Amino acid sequence: MTPLIHPLFAANAAVYAIQNATTEGKITVIVLLVLSLFSWTIIITKFRQLLIARQATKKFLAAYSSTRDPLDIQRKGEEFDGAPAYQLYIRGADELAYQLDKNPVTVKGERRISTASFEAVKVALEEAAGAEAMGLEKGMIVLSTAVAGGPFIGLLGTVWGVMSTFAGIAESKAATLTAMAPGVAAALVATVTGLLVAIPAMFAYNFMVTTIRAITQELDGFASRYATQIVHSYVDNRDLEDKIAMALTRSEVDENTPAI
Repeated sequence: MTPLIHPLFAANAAVYAIQNATTEGKITVIVLLVLSLFSWTIIITKFRQLLIARQATKKFLAAYSSTRDPLDIQRKGEEFDGAPAYQLYIRGADELAYQLDKNPVTVKGERRISTASFEAVKVALEEAAGAEAMGLEKGMIVLSTAVAGGPFIGLLGTVWGVMSTFAGIAESKAATLTAMAPGVAAALVATVTGLLVAIPAMFAYNFMVTTIRAITQELDGFASRYATQIVHSYVDNRDLEDKIAMALTRSEVDENTPAI
């Protein structure tokens, strides 16, 4: 069965429409092409970044799980560039090493840090997690703009072109299909361009948002696990134990106090 529209005819139709487009229509198409250029740049860059992040994070978590000491990877000098979890680990390890050096607490001959110093480590971990999340999301505004704005910019060009076409027909007083067809065809090319910009950006945006959400959740889980292991290995919990004992004693006193 012969197709209704031959591919060559469709290509020629696009060229014909662009050639007959008004100045406003051509400006709209140029704006959409610039937006498409930025969009594809972000798509390629972010896809590469997220691919490296997933692979490097997988290797880092495997290496981290193979050791009990939270500072072991730093001491070995192992590097996992591109892994957000590794960047968080290094930031926390540097702060922990600083606290161990400047504010040490000796417990049974071992250097540890106080719970107050551990708060500084927690702040460093939270800042690192936020910075890595922002880094993963950087540039996504361009894709969301292409998805939301592309069709509307194209529609604006189309409406403007149709308005100009009808205005020209009204002036010439020749409302024929031959007079209308070039202007309408030229106007519709803006909408087509807008859709060609928005559709790839939409698929890429949805995929990348899902991937970023998964990496961020994995990063939050690692931060909690990392902080817990630091507490077990390097934090002096004696003051915390004293607080718990005092709380229990106060609770027993309250229970034994007769009500008035």
